[in-house]
Amino acid sequence: MSPELDRILEGALLAAGEPLSLERLEGLFDEGARPERRLLREALDTLHKRLEGSALRLEETASGYRLRVDDALSPWVSRLWEERPQRYSRALLETLALIAYRQPVTRGDIEDVRGVSVSSSIMRTLSERGWIRVIGHREMPGRPAVYATTRAFLDAFGLKTLDELPPMQALREGETADWLEQLVATEPEAEQEGSSASESEQGAASSTAQEKSHAATASERTGLSLADIGDRFAQRVQTGDDTTGDASETPVERDDTLDERDTNTSEQRD
Repeated sequence: MSPELDRILEGALLAAGEPLSLERLEGLFDEGARPERRLLREALDTLHKRLEGSALRLEETASGYRLRVDDALSPWVSRLWEERPQRYSRALLETLALIAYRQPVTRGDIEDVRGVSVSSSIMRTLSERGWIRVIGHREMPGRPAVYATTRAFLDAFGLKTLDELPPMQALREGETADWLEQLVATEPEAEQEGSSASESEQGAASSTAQEKSHAATASERTGLSLADIGDRFAQRVQTGDDTTGDASETPVERDDTLDERDTNTSEQRD
């Protein structure tokens, strides 16, 4: 007698260690025994309910479904790794938040909000993590690079779409946990790299189209100005130890030549 469908899916998700799309889950079965998409979704819903209150939780991200340890257990589980997970500086997290909420943006846009220059090392780190990418250039003097987040960003932070980003009001009032700092500070390094690897499996042309659509979704969000985002996120992010990203920053005096530096970031294309 075959195991129940939700148990089969649970085993596959545990073994995979990365998000699995419905298409990949369908591929677990022979042609004649393949369950309907509706039955797969019902089994995933059953699994989600069965895991409530356990150490694991089922999560749907942009790339599919995955199982992960409940965040509440991270202080203990993280001790399995000898090296402490990488910590990110306040400047880097603020930069990532601004890109996530108001993409597509240029470095100049971010600097206008933060009032300090955005170092190349911060942009390089975010690009190397696979969390942001250049999606084009703004038609203005200097043609500065335009940045947006990636599907790997959504996977890393357990989001299916950009609409699932916590409202900035909730972040300010503490109704949402320190979601950004907590996730990047407690995720095992291998899982973060796996998220980036998942995105690289996509075809180049398909990936570019998806990222532009992903960025367009963010640009349709209303009611959040760049200044509002910068101020509110600054109140929520923990300063911690600045180990990744520049600890010192240079105040910016905006002029028409500042955005010309953004053209240098085109070399960071995926």
